[in-house]
Amino acid sequence: MKVRAATREDPRALAVCDFSFLVTREAAPPFEGDWLARAHPVEPYAKSYGFDPADLEASIEATDKALFVVIGDETPVGYIALSIGWNNFAVIDDLAIDVEWRGTGAAQRLMQHAADWAREKGLPGLRLETQTNNVAACRFYLRQGFALGGFDRHLYEGLSPGTRETALFFYRFL
Repeated sequence: MKVRAATREDPRALAVCDFSFLVTREAAPPFEGDWLARAHPVEPYAKSYGFDPADLEASIEATDKALFVVIGDETPVGYIALSIGWNNFAVIDDLAIDVEWRGTGAAQRLMQHAADWAREKGLPGLRLETQTNNVAACRFYLRQGFALGGFDRHLYEGLSPGTRETALFFYRFL
Protein backbone atom coordinates (compact mmCIF):
# COMPACT_ATOMS: atom_id res chain seq x y z
CA MET A 1 0.00 0.00 0.00
CA LYS A 2 1.38 3.40 -0.97
CA VAL A 3 0.22 7.00 -0.94
CA ARG A 4 0.75 9.42 -3.80
CA ALA A 5 -0.55 12.71 -5.11
CA ALA A 6 -3.76 12.19 -7.06
CA THR A 7 -3.91 12.22 -10.85
CA ARG A 8 -6.82 13.36 -12.99
CA GLU A 9 -8.00 9.74 -13.33
CA ASP A 10 -8.15 9.03 -9.60
CA PRO A 11 -11.45 10.75 -8.67
CA ARG A 12 -13.34 8.59 -11.19
CA ALA A 13 -11.51 5.46 -9.98
CA LEU A 14 -12.54 6.29 -6.40
CA ALA A 15 -16.21 6.44 -7.43
CA VAL A 16 -16.47 2.64 -7.22
CA CYS A 17 -15.40 2.64 -3.54
CA ASP A 18 -17.86 2.19 -0.69
CA PHE A 19 -17.18 5.01 1.77
CA SER A 20 -20.30 4.44 3.88
CA PHE A 21 -20.13 3.40 7.52
CA LEU A 22 -22.41 1.85 10.10
CA VAL A 23 -23.42 4.06 13.01
CA THR A 24 -23.75 2.01 16.20
CA ARG A 25 -22.88 4.62 18.85
CA GLU A 26 -23.22 8.35 19.29
CA ALA A 27 -21.17 10.66 21.46
CA ALA A 28 -22.97 13.21 23.62
CA PRO A 29 -21.98 16.18 25.76
CA PRO A 30 -20.26 16.98 27.94
CA PHE A 31 -17.25 16.67 25.63
CA GLU A 32 -14.74 16.62 28.48
CA GLY A 33 -12.48 14.00 30.02
CA ASP A 34 -13.02 10.54 28.56
CA TRP A 35 -16.07 11.70 26.59
CA LEU A 36 -15.88 8.95 23.94
CA ALA A 37 -16.14 6.25 26.62
CA ARG A 38 -19.60 7.65 27.35
CA ALA A 39 -20.82 7.25 23.75
CA HIS A 40 -24.17 5.52 23.92
CA PRO A 41 -25.44 2.72 21.68
CA VAL A 42 -28.05 3.53 19.02
CA GLU A 43 -30.12 1.43 16.67
CA PRO A 44 -27.58 0.73 13.90
CA TYR A 45 -27.99 2.61 10.64
CA ALA A 46 -25.88 3.19 7.54
CA LYS A 47 -24.42 6.63 6.89
CA SER A 48 -22.98 7.94 3.65
CA TYR A 49 -21.87 11.45 2.76
CA GLY A 50 -22.09 10.77 -0.96
CA PHE A 51 -19.26 11.04 -3.42
CA ASP A 52 -18.89 13.26 -6.46
CA PRO A 53 -15.59 12.93 -8.38
CA ALA A 54 -15.94 16.51 -9.65
CA ASP A 55 -15.68 17.79 -6.05
CA LEU A 56 -12.13 16.43 -5.85
CA GLU A 57 -10.81 17.51 -9.24
CA ALA A 58 -10.20 21.12 -8.14
CA SER A 59 -7.77 19.87 -5.49
CA ILE A 60 -5.41 18.22 -7.96
CA GLU A 61 -3.62 21.22 -9.44
CA ALA A 62 -4.38 24.04 -6.98
CA THR A 63 -1.46 25.46 -5.01
CA ASP A 64 -3.52 25.95 -1.83
CA LYS A 65 -5.09 22.47 -1.98
CA ALA A 66 -3.93 18.88 -2.17
CA LEU A 67 -5.42 15.48 -2.89
CA PHE A 68 -3.60 12.29 -1.96
CA VAL A 69 -4.78 8.76 -2.70
CA VAL A 70 -3.84 5.49 -1.09
CA ILE A 71 -3.31 2.64 -3.52
CA GLY A 72 -4.33 -0.91 -2.70
CA ASP A 73 -4.13 -3.73 -5.24
CA GLU A 74 -3.03 -1.18 -7.88
CA THR A 75 -6.12 1.06 -7.63
CA PRO A 76 -7.08 3.94 -5.32
CA VAL A 77 -9.00 2.76 -2.24
CA GLY A 78 -9.08 6.01 -0.30
CA TYR A 79 -8.15 9.67 -0.30
CA ILE A 80 -7.55 12.77 1.76
CA ALA A 81 -8.47 16.22 0.44
CA LEU A 82 -6.74 19.23 1.98
CA SER A 83 -6.92 23.00 1.73
CA ILE A 84 -5.53 25.99 3.56
CA GLY A 85 -8.14 27.49 5.88
CA TRP A 86 -8.78 31.12 6.66
CA ASN A 87 -6.95 30.67 9.99
CA ASN A 88 -3.83 29.28 8.27
CA PHE A 89 -4.44 25.69 9.37
CA ALA A 90 -4.42 22.85 6.88
CA VAL A 91 -8.04 21.78 6.64
CA ILE A 92 -8.83 18.14 6.09
CA ASP A 93 -11.84 18.66 3.86
CA ASP A 94 -12.44 14.95 3.42
CA LEU A 95 -10.88 11.64 4.40
CA ALA A 96 -12.42 8.42 3.14
CA ILE A 97 -11.32 4.80 2.96
CA ASP A 98 -13.19 2.02 1.16
CA VAL A 99 -14.95 -0.21 3.69
CA GLU A 100 -12.86 -3.24 2.62
CA TRP A 101 -9.59 -1.39 3.34
CA ARG A 102 -10.40 0.00 6.79
CA GLY A 103 -8.11 -1.22 9.53
CA THR A 104 -5.18 -1.70 7.15
CA GLY A 105 -3.33 1.51 8.06
CA ALA A 106 -4.52 3.31 4.91
CA ALA A 107 -6.04 6.25 6.80
CA GLN A 108 -2.96 6.57 8.99
CA ARG A 109 -0.73 6.78 5.91
CA LEU A 110 -2.94 9.47 4.39
CA MET A 111 -2.92 11.39 7.66
CA GLN A 112 0.88 11.33 7.68
CA HIS A 113 0.93 12.79 4.15
CA ALA A 114 -1.48 15.50 5.29
CA ALA A 115 0.85 16.44 8.16
CA ASP A 116 3.85 16.46 5.81
CA TRP A 117 1.99 18.71 3.34
CA ALA A 118 1.06 21.13 6.14
CA ARG A 119 4.68 21.25 7.34
CA GLU A 120 5.92 21.91 3.80
CA LYS A 121 3.46 24.82 3.58
CA GLY A 122 4.66 26.17 6.93
CA LEU A 123 1.25 25.76 8.55
CA PRO A 124 0.89 25.38 12.33
CA GLY A 125 -1.35 22.33 12.23
CA LEU A 126 -4.33 20.44 10.90
CA ARG A 127 -8.02 20.87 11.61
CA LEU A 128 -11.10 18.90 10.63
CA GLU A 129 -14.78 18.51 11.33
CA THR A 130 -16.68 15.31 12.02
CA GLN A 131 -19.92 14.37 13.76
CA THR A 132 -20.96 12.81 17.03
CA ASN A 133 -22.30 9.78 15.16
CA ASN A 134 -18.88 8.97 13.68
CA VAL A 135 -17.37 7.58 16.89
CA ALA A 136 -14.84 5.40 15.06
CA ALA A 137 -13.47 8.45 13.24
CA CYS A 138 -13.28 10.40 16.53
CA ARG A 139 -11.25 7.59 18.08
CA PHE A 140 -8.97 7.51 15.04
CA TYR A 141 -8.35 11.27 15.19
CA LEU A 142 -7.50 11.12 18.88
CA ARG A 143 -5.02 8.29 18.20
CA GLN A 144 -3.45 10.48 15.49
CA GLY A 145 -2.70 13.23 18.00
CA PHE A 146 -5.74 15.44 17.44
CA ALA A 147 -7.57 17.17 20.29
CA LEU A 148 -11.19 18.21 20.36
CA GLY A 149 -11.24 21.99 20.00
CA GLY A 150 -14.97 22.64 20.08
CA PHE A 151 -18.43 21.65 18.94
CA ASP A 152 -21.53 23.15 17.32
CA ARG A 153 -24.95 21.66 18.10
CA HIS A 154 -26.72 23.60 15.34
CA LEU A 155 -24.39 23.37 12.32
CA TYR A 156 -26.41 20.64 10.57
CA GLU A 157 -29.91 21.97 11.35
CA GLY A 158 -30.21 23.53 7.89
CA LEU A 159 -29.54 20.17 6.26
CA SER A 160 -31.63 18.05 8.60
CA PRO A 161 -33.97 19.92 10.96
CA GLY A 162 -34.15 18.25 14.36
CA THR A 163 -30.95 16.24 13.81
CA ARG A 164 -29.16 14.80 16.84
CA GLU A 165 -25.79 15.22 15.10
CA THR A 166 -23.36 17.69 16.60
CA ALA A 167 -20.35 18.97 14.68
CA LEU A 168 -17.02 18.25 16.37
CA PHE A 169 -13.90 20.25 15.50
CA PHE A 170 -10.51 18.59 15.97
CA TYR A 171 -7.03 20.14 15.85
CA ARG A 172 -3.52 18.71 15.64
CA PHE A 173 -0.64 21.09 16.17
CA LEU A 174 2.58 20.35 14.30
